[in-house]
Amino acid sequence: MKRRAFLSGALSAATATLFARRAFAQDAGDAMHGMTDMPAMSGGMMQAQGPLAAADALPAGAPLAALRTLASQSREPGQFRATLVAQPAARALLRGKPQTVFWQYDALDALAATANDGPVIGPLIDVREGDTVEITFVNRLRQPSTIHWHGLPVPPDQDGNPSKPVAPGERHVYRFTLPQGSAGTYWYHPHPHMLSSEQVFRGLAGPFVVRAADDPLAAWPERHLFVSDLKLAADGTIPANGMMDWMNGREGQYVLVNGARQPHIEVVRDERWRVWNGCNARYLQLAFDDGRAFTQVGTDGGLLGAPRGGVTSLLLAPGERAELIVHVGQGASRASLIAAQYDRHKMAMTHGSLPAGPSLILANVGFAPAGAEQSALPSRLRPIAPLISSGSLTVPEKSVVFGEAMDMKAMHAPGASTQPTPRGMRFMVNGAVFDPARVTLASRRGQVEHWTIANGTDMDHPFHLHGTQFQVLARERGGVRKEEELLAWRDTVNVQHGETVHIATVQHEAGDRMFHCHILEHEDLGMMGTLRVS
Repeated sequence: MKRRAFLSGALSAATATLFARRAFAQDAGDAMHGMTDMPAMSGGMMQAQGPLAAADALPAGAPLAALRTLASQSREPGQFRATLVAQPAARALLRGKPQTVFWQYDALDALAATANDGPVIGPLIDVREGDTVEITFVNRLRQPSTIHWHGLPVPPDQDGNPSKPVAPGERHVYRFTLPQGSAGTYWYHPHPHMLSSEQVFRGLAGPFVVRAADDPLAAWPERHLFVSDLKLAADGTIPANGMMDWMNGREGQYVLVNGARQPHIEVVRDERWRVWNGCNARYLQLAFDDGRAFTQVGTDGGLLGAPRGGVTSLLLAPGERAELIVHVGQGASRASLIAAQYDRHKMAMTHGSLPAGPSLILANVGFAPAGAEQSALPSRLRPIAPLISSGSLTVPEKSVVFGEAMDMKAMHAPGASTQPTPRGMRFMVNGAVFDPARVTLASRRGQVEHWTIANGTDMDHPFHLHGTQFQVLARERGGVRKEEELLAWRDTVNVQHGETVHIATVQHEAGDRMFHCHILEHEDLGMMGTLRVS
């Protein structure tokens, strides 16, 4: 049943409107004014709370900060070994207010030096194809956590799935070898069931780059833009989710790049940009405000077969990444990199959808050609073979249907707003909310499959599959099928409301894999399934 066919009958328009206004302001305070009083579950009740900080309360315009890099503790070639600690870290953000407590990934030997310095974004893990990676994860939070290696081809038991939580105070070693052909732009973040959204919006996320020895773009200057957003209360705390956050996915009033608001970037020659959408729910319609074009050279799973020039906008759903060539041009100029307006049809408490939000500035960019000779982009970047030949779908098929249902009676019941998660919201895969004990789909390793992901709701949902990449074959909407023109490797794809996306994929190792909506609040509330690979 679609969410707007509410399960309990309609309330009066006046009651629904009043509830909607109250829900917009509802973001429970986490009361984390210091490092010593962190509550066991963050105090995440959906309580009424004070106003949010002003949209301009965070300073803007500082030079784009470089991401911290996680150093390997190994001196052996082909071996990367390090320790990542998840723990609270206090930052002074709002003048005259207590420090804001984030949850942050850091290297074990860098905690004292970096706990209050540099971007809150976790350190960049920068490795090469063929490397064996060994990360010791130390959990200094007061709730269980994991590290999910988003998009990376790692064994199922090393992927930080919700079935293998690391308890508070405990540690776990993740170990995997990166195969040839895995070069790309990835990231890591927590994946404990019912806690993923909170742990990410409090700061736990970081970039992961795998490099190829024969990278045709290795000579280009490379810049990293990790986009996240932050919801901040006027008293400097990070509030818990309110009803509307759970319903639509959380969007903060601040969009940050490498942890800062509207940083400044100076470009003196063509550059390779890796861009991450590390937001819980925010969609990024990337563009420059003056309409200038850029070239797309990569997606989630690495380089395209050939550069895609003349691009003026590119949608990154939550969890997606892209590689771009940003051109300096012929003369000095300035432009803003923006998240242009995109209507993902967020839910309203009455029938219909909320209007799309405004365009937002991500960064301000100065272009000043330095006169250095520019290398020409190669016409071919790497070979990509289709998993399924054109017109042939004689392979095993899997069907995934995203569904939602809202029980308004339960949502309005006395005490509903004091629960850690909302009553009456159901986000489903194939008609059921996630059950850790249930296998949703089954596959065989090494077998190419055709999946259809159908969005039976009235809002967009990004689909993410663990452990492998896939190729989008076609999109279907309103009875019209359109073949996908861009042959590329992905692990996340947006599925518009009422749309069916066809993909080809193959899993290479036996074990349980997750697939889910990458609006993290929806994942936590049940829009997730288990794929058992035998």
